[in-house]
Amino acid sequence: MPTLPIYNAEGEQTGDLEAPDHIFGREPNLSLLHEVVVAAMAAQRQGTSNAKTRSEVAGSTRKLWRQKGTGRARVGDRRPPHWTGGGVAMGPRSRSHRKRLPRGAKTEGLRSALSAQAQSGDVVILEPFELPETKTRALQAILNALEASRGTLLVLPAPDPLLWRCGRNIAGLAIRPATELSALDVLRARKIFIRRDALAALDARLS
Repeated sequence: MPTLPIYNAEGEQTGDLEAPDHIFGREPNLSLLHEVVVAAMAAQRQGTSNAKTRSEVAGSTRKLWRQKGTGRARVGDRRPPHWTGGGVAMGPRSRSHRKRLPRGAKTEGLRSALSAQAQSGDVVILEPFELPETKTRALQAILNALEASRGTLLVLPAPDPLLWRCGRNIAGLAIRPATELSALDVLRARKIFIRRDALAALDARLS
């Protein structure tokens, strides 16, 4: 079983925890991780870029001049791509970039990501804490005591609007409930602090 350090809000190590082997002790599946991360990043794309084709731009469909007798090249309407104001040939079209992945693949990808970070020594168990005041500086003081820099992920047992409001202005801090944690969140983080009471939620989700 992997062993993870336990810290309190004052930045002091209070012990070690034998973490669940099926969450933090897996052999990372790198090919699956790549597939899961690509799918997660694709789902974040808006896909709203759109260019009008010749059938969608404004303009008459009248033939501009007669076919023969003018000495000029034959021509149809004014909407082909090579005319100013015409449609765009092979331009971007609005579409969804989402990739379908089985639920089991996403779950196994999250296990692999957590195991990889645990093996790198970047996962810390954090004792539950209460902010002395509902201020950003109170949460920042806890992060300073833990020597947390940019790229910090804080995993909670459930959504906490108060804590999220306190941390939304802290650069480089991501706050996620265990039920919404993704492999991309885990791999983006340099240091992961999992509140001890969030382990049960993670265990229930990944068992």
